[in-house]
Amino acid sequence: MAKARITDDAGREAVERALATVADRETEATAVRYLLQVLADGAPGNSVEVRVPPFGAVQCIEGPGHTRGTPPNVVETDALTWLAIATGGTAWNHALEHGRIAASGSRADLSAYLPLLWDGADTPEASGTIEA
Repeated sequence: MAKARITDDAGREAVERALATVADRETEATAVRYLLQVLADGAPGNSVEVRVPPFGAVQCIEGPGHTRGTPPNVVETDALTWLAIATGGTAWNHALEHGRIAASGSRADLSAYLPLLWDGADTPEASGTIEA
């Protein structure tokens, strides 16, 4: 059975609430999962696995896939960093340089896909940084 998709309205509301305040766990989880969904929709494929524990993971980006074990291209980060890089609150390179992202594999650079263009996004440019 396929996972239920998060609607744009519910996703936008969760992201806006998560960015505006210290969100409750359910709101933060919905925001993270929605932005992972947007990434997977915008960069379909299965060559990179993006993990945001404990809330979710997606496979994305065209290229050679994997079928067993740990994929060769993995990106892992925490929820707050994911929300920041996905929405333009910080740049991919800044978060990577400050150890906020673990990225392994030749295809694990998501800078070309971030920030995401999601329903409700104000700008496609990274506008600031988060503290390391």
